Amino acid sequence: MLLSSMSVFKARLQSTHNQSTMSGNEHDWLALKPQEPSPSQCCGGGCKPCIYDVYEKELAQWERAKAKQDKSLLMEKKEQSNNSELNPDTFTAFSISSVEQLTEDTYQYRFELPGNSSLCLSLGQHIVLRGAVNGLEVQRAYTPISPGNAEGYFEVLIKHGELLMLASGTGLAPMLPILQSITDDEEDETFVTLVCCFPTFDKIYLKPLLQDLARYWNIRIFYVLSQETSLERLPWSYQENTYTGRLDEGLMKTIINSCRRRPFVLICGSSAFNEDMSRYLKAAGIEEDSCFVF
Repeated sequence: MLLSSMSVFKARLQSTHNQSTMSGNEHDWLALKPQEPSPSQCCGGGCKPCIYDVYEKELAQWERAKAKQDKSLLMEKKEQSNNSELNPDTFTAFSISSVEQLTEDTYQYRFELPGNSSLCLSLGQHIVLRGAVNGLEVQRAYTPISPGNAEGYFEVLIKHGELLMLASGTGLAPMLPILQSITDDEEDETFVTLVCCFPTFDKIYLKPLLQDLARYWNIRIFYVLSQETSLERLPWSYQENTYTGRLDEGLMKTIINSCRRRPFVLICGSSAFNEDMSRYLKAAGIEEDSCFVF
């Protein structure tokens, strides 16, 4: 497989190394050390090389440079050919020239190629796009939809669905298989916002599983703790995505406004919880046919 990369969300060259850091102390070398990819960054498509292969190569290069105390060794790059043939070992940035929405959740991205060059892909080959989503680096494999001999551009289709899950207490249970089916499917790019409502931090169950799910690029998890009065006693990793008090109409609007598009909503909790959520969603402009109550 041919591996290349472009930034879907950032039209600039991606680089593991910080070229502005030139002092020779240990802190600076650690800042230049490549970061090991997380499981969610691997597309699972059997790429040759895989993102983990690229990481091992960059790590070995960093170790050689550090041993010799020579940062110039980190800047070694392979020559790119003039016809934009993609390099299987490096990521190359291309500008996005247009984005066209085809359906409610499907978009056509067009990337610019220099001059009248083309990708020069063979039948069955694909590319890997890399970008940042929710502060996490993401990469996925795509097959261009543009003609193989297209000059000056290439196009891919990217599908983005969105789910909002509202769970109170044991209402979390039916949400988990859905979440895991999304994260297990390498081609599923559904964005999910899970809102978990519990009385206190200690009452949250399955914390390790939820933390693992939150590491995926397309999963956000918020906690609403009705009996907590302060976030200070919570572990720092929970403070940023936790609210105290109840999930009310105002907070519901805040969460919905943070979604990329109008989500389809799943609700599971007590009868009172389900009724309240349905009412808040309606006030926020989410129609009944865009909700499902377990």
